[in-house]
Amino acid sequence: MDKEVKDNLKKIFGFNQFRGNQELIVNNILKGNNTFVIMPTGAGKSLCYQLPAVSKSGTAIVISPLIALMKNQVDQLNSYGINAHFLNSTLSKTESNRVKGEVSAGLTKLLYVAPESLTKEENVKFLKNADISFVAIDEAHCISEWGHDFRPEYRKIKSIISQIGDNLPVIALTATATPKVQQDIQRNLQMEEADLFKSSFNRTNLYYEVRPKVKNETKKEIIKYIKSQKGKSGIIYCLSRKKVTEIAELLKVNGINAAPYHAGLDGHVRVKNQDDFLNEEVDVIVATIAFGMGIDKPDVRYVIHYDVPKSLEGYYQETGRSGRDGLEGHCLMFYRYEDIVKLEKFNKDKPVNERENARVLLQEMAAYSESSVCRRRFLLHYFGETLSKDCGFCDNCKKTKETFEGKDDIVKAIKAVKETNQRFSMDHIVSLLRGEKNDYIMSYGHDKLSSFGAGKDKDEIYWKTVLRQAMIFCLLEKDIENYGIILLSDKSEAFIKKPYSVTLSKNHDFAKMAESVSSEEMSNIGKAYDEKLYELLKLERKKVAKAKNLPPYVIFQDPSLEEMATIYPTTAEELAQINGVGTGKVSKFGKSFLRLIENYVEENEITTASDVVVKTSGIRSKVKITIIQQIDRKIDLDEIANNLNISMNELLHEIEQIIYSGTKLNINYYIENIMDDEREDILQDYFMTAESDHIRDAMAELEDDDFAEEEVRVYRIKFISDHAN
Repeated sequence: MDKEVKDNLKKIFGFNQFRGNQELIVNNILKGNNTFVIMPTGAGKSLCYQLPAVSKSGTAIVISPLIALMKNQVDQLNSYGINAHFLNSTLSKTESNRVKGEVSAGLTKLLYVAPESLTKEENVKFLKNADISFVAIDEAHCISEWGHDFRPEYRKIKSIISQIGDNLPVIALTATATPKVQQDIQRNLQMEEADLFKSSFNRTNLYYEVRPKVKNETKKEIIKYIKSQKGKSGIIYCLSRKKVTEIAELLKVNGINAAPYHAGLDGHVRVKNQDDFLNEEVDVIVATIAFGMGIDKPDVRYVIHYDVPKSLEGYYQETGRSGRDGLEGHCLMFYRYEDIVKLEKFNKDKPVNERENARVLLQEMAAYSESSVCRRRFLLHYFGETLSKDCGFCDNCKKTKETFEGKDDIVKAIKAVKETNQRFSMDHIVSLLRGEKNDYIMSYGHDKLSSFGAGKDKDEIYWKTVLRQAMIFCLLEKDIENYGIILLSDKSEAFIKKPYSVTLSKNHDFAKMAESVSSEEMSNIGKAYDEKLYELLKLERKKVAKAKNLPPYVIFQDPSLEEMATIYPTTAEELAQINGVGTGKVSKFGKSFLRLIENYVEENEITTASDVVVKTSGIRSKVKITIIQQIDRKIDLDEIANNLNISMNELLHEIEQIIYSGTKLNINYYIENIMDDEREDILQDYFMTAESDHIRDAMAELEDDDFAEEEVRVYRIKFISDHAN
C-alpha cells in the first residue's frame, strides 16, 4: 500500500492500523476494482471509501439514503479538514450551486448524494462533466426488495452511474445482507464479478434480550431500566411517529433527558435533536427507523425496541448502533405477537409479491423473538453464518429452558423435505407432517406421501420449532434463490442413515408470560402495600376528615392510600404523582400525611421505591386543558363533548380525573340547568354522609328518587370539587 495512504490513515483519521478487512478493501478500490463489502455496523465501513476518496484524485460520489446520515458524515469529514459536501433536497438553489462549483473546481473529495437527487437530469448533466474518482453505494441493501429498507430509486442507480461515466469503479456497502439480499444487490448493480469482502456478523460485545410487551408495565420497565443506566446514551426505536412523541414525552416527564426524532418533525428540530444526542446534551433519542443509519456515535450503551421491527435485518442494523466502540451494548426488545399481526395488516394494500415478502420477513422476526435458541446463533444463521456453540451472552443462554429430544422428529422433517423434492416452504412441510388436507397438499397429491400425517400428534408451533432448529444445526438449509423454500443440507442424508441425539428447546410462550406479568401487576396493586402503614394512613384520613367536617373519601380515596403504602412518597412532588392526588390535594391535605410517611420510613429503615413512580406523559393534557378552559367559559357539557368528538361518558371520565387530582372546577351553571334545588339537596346530603363515593352504592341508595347515573356522576364532580380541591 502507498505510504501516502497509510499516512492519511493516521494523519486524517487518527488510526494507527486497519481493522479486519479494511486494508484489503481500500487497496481494492485504489486499484479501480469493483468492490462489494458486507460488514456489520461498527466495524468501520465508512473508512473503506473515505480513505480511498481522500487519497485518489477527483471527487468520490457517495450515494446515501438518509439526510441525517449525510449531514453527520459531512460534518465529521469537515472536522478532519476534508472538503466534503452533500447534495439533497434540504439545500437552497444558492447552496446547491456553491456545492457544484466546488466539485467542478476539483476542491471536493467526497460528495454525498441522495438517490432521488442523483436521478435529476440537471445533476446527472453536472456530474458528467466533473472528475469522478469512483462511486460508493452506502446501505446497498436498499436495492433489494428482500432488504429491510427497500427503495425503488436504488434500482435505477446502475443506469445513472453508466450515464455519468464509462467504467466508473463501484463500491457497494451494507451492514445487513442475507445471502438472498447479497445476490439481489450484485445482480442489480451487475457486480457479480466484483471482489467480495464479507466480515463476521458476530458482535460479541452486544447482549441480546427479548421481554414480553405488557400494556402499561412496559413503559415502567423502560423508565426503570434507563434510570439504572444514568448518564449513558441510548436509543429507543418505535414504529410510529405518534408513539415516538408519546414515549419521548413520558421519559421527559420522568426526569430523563430525552428527545424525539422522526421524519414529521421540522428539519431544524431534527438536526438539533440529532446534534444534541451526538454532543451528549441529550441522553436518549426516541426514534423511528429514520434515525441511526450511519450515525457515528460510538458510545451508545443500549438500544431498546419498544415495537417489534419489520425484519431481522432492520433489527440487526438498529441494535448495531450500540457498542460501536467495542464496549458493552444492551439490545432489549419488547415483543408480543399482536404487533406482528398488526404489521401484516399494514401490508395488505401492497402488491401480492411485496406483501408475501413482507410476511415472510415478519415471520422470521416472530421466530427469532419466540425462539429459546441462543439469540446470537439464530441471528448469525439468518445471515448465512454458523456459530458452532451457544454464545453464553444473551437472555436465552442465561436462563434455564425446557428442552426435548429432537432426533426422531428431525428425521421425519428431513424425509418430508426429501419426499417433496426440496420445492416447498416451511408452512407446506408443517401441513404435510400434520396431515392437513388443505388445497395445496391435495393439489400436489401430497396426501399420498408416507410423510403425510407422520407428525399429526404435534401442533404447528412444535413443527416450526423443529424445522428452524434443524436449520440452525445445519441439518436442513434455506434456498437462497427461492426465498422461504427448505432444502436438504450436506448433513441431511447422513443424519437419516445414522441419527444421533439432538437437544432442542421449546419456544417461549410470550402470551402466557405477558399474562403472568399482568396478573402479578394486578395482585401487586391489590395486596403488595404495607398494611401497617395503610392502617395508619386511614386513621390520619379519618382525623383530617373529622377536623374538616367531611367524609374521609373526600380527603383521599382508598386506592390512593394503598399506593402511598406501596411507594412511600416522602416529598410533595412524589405524593402529587399518586393516582387521585395531584398538586391541589397535596397543598390542601398532604402535609400531615407526608409527615406520617416520613416518620414511618425512618423508624422502619425502609428504602423508598420512588423510582417506580411513573409520571404520566401528559399526552392527554391538551384535552384536559381544553375541558378546563371551556368549563371556565360556562360552555354546556354536551357541547364540550361534541367539540372534542367524544361521548358524554368519556367527557365525565376526563373531568373526574381532573377533579380527583385536586383541580377545582365550577360546573354549577350546568347543574342548575339539569336539576332543581330539591334534587341537589338530596345528593348533597347523600355524599356528605356516605362512606364511599362509589356510583354503584349511590344508585342503590337513591333508587327511590329516580336519579339517572349521569346526574349522580355530575353532582359527585361538583361535591368533590367543592370540598376536596
